[in-house]
Amino acid sequence: MAHASVEPPTRGMQLRELLALPVAFGLDDANRALLLGRTKGFELAKQGEYPCRVVRVGRTYRVMRADLLRALGISPENSDGAGPCTSDAA
Repeated sequence: MAHASVEPPTRGMQLRELLALPVAFGLDDANRALLLGRTKGFELAKQGEYPCRVVRVGRTYRVMRADLLRALGISPENSDGAGPCTSDAA
C-alpha cells in the first residue's frame, strides 16, 4: 500500500499567495506572511507595534493587503507585485 506524502505547512508566503489575499484579512494570515508566530503577532498588534497598519474591528484585527505588501517592500501599485516600494516622503 502506498503512503501519500504529507508536506508540512510552509512558513511565509509566496508572492502569488500574497497577491491573492483579499483586500482585508485576519492577523493570522499577516503573521504567516511576516514570519511571526501567532502569540507574538497578536502581542505586537495589541501594543500598536505591528510591522504594518492594523485595524481593530470589534474583537478582531484586520490587515489591508496594500499595507502588508508595503511592509514587505512590495509595491502594491504594480500589477505583478514586483519591485521595491518607494516613498516620496523626504
